[in-house]
Amino acid sequence: MKKLALHWKIIIGMVAGVLFGALCVQFDFNQFVIDWIKPFGTIFINLLKLIALPLIVASLIKGVSDLQDISKLSKMGGRTIGIYLITTMIAVSVGLLIVNIVQPGKTINEATRIEMMEKFGGDAAGKIAAAEDQKEAGPLQPLIDIVPDNIFGAASSNGNMLQVIFFVILFGVGMILIPQDKAAPVKAFFDGLNEVILKIIDLIMLAAPIGIFALMASLVVELPSVDVFVALLWYAACVVFGLLLLTGIFYPSVVKILVKRDYKFFFNGISPAQLVAFSTSSSAATLPVTMERVEEHLGVDEEVASFVLPIGATVNMDGTALYQGIAAVFIAQAFNLDLSLGAQLGIIMTATLASIGSAAVPSAGMVMLVIVLGQAGIPEAGLALIFAIDRPLDMLRTVTNVTSDAMVAMLVAKSVDKLGEPKVKEWDDNYHPGE
Repeated sequence: MKKLALHWKIIIGMVAGVLFGALCVQFDFNQFVIDWIKPFGTIFINLLKLIALPLIVASLIKGVSDLQDISKLSKMGGRTIGIYLITTMIAVSVGLLIVNIVQPGKTINEATRIEMMEKFGGDAAGKIAAAEDQKEAGPLQPLIDIVPDNIFGAASSNGNMLQVIFFVILFGVGMILIPQDKAAPVKAFFDGLNEVILKIIDLIMLAAPIGIFALMASLVVELPSVDVFVALLWYAACVVFGLLLLTGIFYPSVVKILVKRDYKFFFNGISPAQLVAFSTSSSAATLPVTMERVEEHLGVDEEVASFVLPIGATVNMDGTALYQGIAAVFIAQAFNLDLSLGAQLGIIMTATLASIGSAAVPSAGMVMLVIVLGQAGIPEAGLALIFAIDRPLDMLRTVTNVTSDAMVAMLVAKSVDKLGEPKVKEWDDNYHPGE
């Protein structure tokens, strides 16, 4: 008998949680759900918060230290990282633009919002206090706040994760600059630690159906207003629209304009990798297919593909960054928290850096969202609002991530004169790329 895939289990848990919560509301078992069901959802969120710090440390150090070949391919390496950072910042900016225009969290009515503020008022008060402190600080205070004076102190709170990211990047650069024989034991340790952390995430995700069941049941019991679910649908629509905008318009347009290869050529070449990405929700699992399609069907030289794409699977998470920006503002809107321009610029920076640290495995973006929320001072408990539909959105995010990897590989190959004709042509003799 074929084993049921995790995403189906999550969807079943989501539906069962909604139905169970609705049933408990009808029979006035609300307190039973709060006392005996909700704690399992809380435990699941705590597990995600627990793994956030070691995940970003292990994954980001591994990603940065893997750039040791940058000494041989400095030109290629600099352009690769630069383009990846630019596309990620564009992605999260697009997400913020969409969510500020649509404002899906504002569809929640005032009565429901008051309920939510009462339940999570402590977090909201902390956000207000932090905002007041921000107003009194100098213009360069955000820059000062990035650099920690005590890494152990910074690591003690998810709200200081940007400081941890700064230290981790500095640590990774230091590993690159010392002799390889000296760095090898340290790199081997963090490579091994990264594998352990990924396995722990696998174990945590086994509990996802139960955690989501508990979260949804408690959400229905505590916030039985239909407008929460309407807002959730609007939120999902914002994410999907943003991902489609990047995948279907922005990336192929960049290829068309800068690489002179048309839409049909690009999508014919990368579409099988996109389908694998959709089904696995993992950039890492899709990497072999992505490399084969980029080399054989898009004409990127093997030297470029073997350098750019593995790095992309680790640090280039455009879909994840877009989703994190939308999710953070949506949750803030749901709690009636007005984020200033400075706060949203902070989200762009944090989401960009956090997406670099996102492991190329399913649902790692949700773990990194905890970092973005904590850094922006948005109640982390709001994660319960969006977790229910995270899996299908995760599948679409991975498609965007892989498509972006392929586009960047073509741009870098073109810039270093390593882009040729594909080894496997998928058009007739009268068809030429760029026409």
